[in-house]
Amino acid sequence: MSLNNTPSANRTHIGIFGRRNAGKSSLINALTGQSLAIVSDVRGTTTDPVQKAMELLPLGPVVMIDTPGLDDDGELGALRVQKTKQVLNKTDIAILVIDACEGLTAEDDDILRLIQNKMIPYVIVFNKSDLATEATKTGHVPDESHIMVSAATGENIHELKERIARLVPDEEKERHVVRDLVQPLDFVVLVVPIDSAAPKGRLILPQQQTIRDLLEAGTVSIVVKETELAETMRRLARKPSLVITDSQAFEEVAKIVPPDVPLTSFSILFARYKGNLETVVHGASELDKLKDGDNVLICEGCTHHRQCDDIGTVKLPRWIGKHSGKNLNFTFQSGGEFPTDLSAYRLIIHCGGCTLNEREMKYRLKCAADQNVPITNYGTAIAHMNGILKRSVEIFHLKTNSM
Repeated sequence: MSLNNTPSANRTHIGIFGRRNAGKSSLINALTGQSLAIVSDVRGTTTDPVQKAMELLPLGPVVMIDTPGLDDDGELGALRVQKTKQVLNKTDIAILVIDACEGLTAEDDDILRLIQNKMIPYVIVFNKSDLATEATKTGHVPDESHIMVSAATGENIHELKERIARLVPDEEKERHVVRDLVQPLDFVVLVVPIDSAAPKGRLILPQQQTIRDLLEAGTVSIVVKETELAETMRRLARKPSLVITDSQAFEEVAKIVPPDVPLTSFSILFARYKGNLETVVHGASELDKLKDGDNVLICEGCTHHRQCDDIGTVKLPRWIGKHSGKNLNFTFQSGGEFPTDLSAYRLIIHCGGCTLNEREMKYRLKCAADQNVPITNYGTAIAHMNGILKRSVEIFHLKTNSM
């Protein structure tokens, strides 16, 4: 996959924090060698977090997030500061930008404590070194965590890039969507319904990433609609090594695919890929314990135009109501927002999170765990309600008592 086409969720997210006029936007432009952010002497030019996907050598594909100033004032300013702090939930590497002429302030200390509490790798950048005096250049933090730079002159910008790259933790092992489950020349059938909710002229992101991973593995990918699955299975010279289906077609596909052929879904694959499969499998069992009047939160990580038979707002509530036989209250949430208070909910059902990076998904899972609210995802919930969850996770050798 070209680095330029790397999905946002798979990019390292770099959050830029600091007071107004500390030079955050200037630093982004210096790091990227482009005029990506508006630079102005007017305090508070950046009024909302702004994301830009790009390549930052030697690190590779990243998302740079420019944030409003931490010292923004007034009622709107307080909301902007709150938005800035929320960016930490998706930040893989934090850059705290300090005006070298002024030094560390109370606002800087506040965000630094939040960064440290969340155990986010960080570097403190004293910007405007070309304007600072020797007295103000004296660091207020250990040398290994800060660097003096000038976005205007380019001083130490290369060194800063190198330091940022070193902050990316080494992965204990390379993670794959599906590549580690198959062998070269295996037949893998992918069931992709094309209905009114499907994007015109393209596949959704989890399907694209899965197909790409299978190509990297050297397998033979066979992509069909659920209406062509039975005939496709009949015509294949040998049984496929794996069938992967869209969650919406789980019930129909499970009736067609022989029991000795491994079957799972895109949503379950991505739960494993993001490291939360066991959590959402356990959460799915809570569907059997719902009571009349319970509140269920249905969350999606992205925003999209909802169709008449939308899975999140129409199909899932219908299926859950039928499965539980209870009168339930559903709340719907989409996009980058996630409720901080989950105490009103008996269960959370989340999408596969393909547009969310790993840190943000783990933040949402931790919020649920901290408040003792079970959480599952679309595909796992649908498999459970169809009585095929155990079959759907057998290929991962998952040990659980919830099925």
